[in-house]
Amino acid sequence: MKTILHKATTRGHADHGWLNSYHTFSFAGYHNPERIHFGALRVLNDDTVAPGMGFGRHPHDNMEIISIPTFGDLVHKDSMGTSQVIKQGDVQVMSAGTGIEHSEKNKNNDKEVRFFQIWIFPDKKNVEPRYDQKNFSNADKHNKLLTVVSPVGMEDGGVQIHQHAWFSLGKLDKDFSVSYPLKKKENGVYVFIIEGDVTINGEKLNRRDGLGITDTGKLEIKADSNAEVLLMEVPV
Repeated sequence: MKTILHKATTRGHADHGWLNSYHTFSFAGYHNPERIHFGALRVLNDDTVAPGMGFGRHPHDNMEIISIPTFGDLVHKDSMGTSQVIKQGDVQVMSAGTGIEHSEKNKNNDKEVRFFQIWIFPDKKNVEPRYDQKNFSNADKHNKLLTVVSPVGMEDGGVQIHQHAWFSLGKLDKDFSVSYPLKKKENGVYVFIIEGDVTINGEKLNRRDGLGITDTGKLEIKADSNAEVLLMEVPV
């Protein structure tokens, strides 16, 4: 088993006033040659957007872009005609493919919105752009690892992306333990601790820490406090 630990305090940081963003991997003005990506996982941004503010319309192509809000409401609009509100409990995916433009804005003028923006390299280029969004309740994630993102064509309840990757979310009670067997033995898993304290394969992790794990078939996860975790199994 090989691991790479990214403590929360070592992430890149940009505060633009309207946007406060922490970057696990190199992004925009933050460049770390040792932290470009973890396999197919290219971007993991922890974003807070001020009331009424947001990202203006901008283009993407050939990337799978996933948004996971943890507080507030985010308005998404794109060049396919999609207009949706993404809220806590939702997981949204946009396959940029041949090219798409979109905007994201805080729906509310009286509270911030917080969300994770994640980019995954696709396994095929120039696909037709697509959008998907699903809601997953806290009860569905309680003391289990719920699949919320999965490959196109696999009907296992998650939103689908063009990559052999699976995301799982879990809200774990203190002292609860759970195993995660990898879907594909050649994949790796990047674990991000959204809240709380967790021990994974003997490594102690805290809020907003990230741990990349390769060369193993299974993860053993124990919640050292009430915790919320995001597991991203990706080709490496």
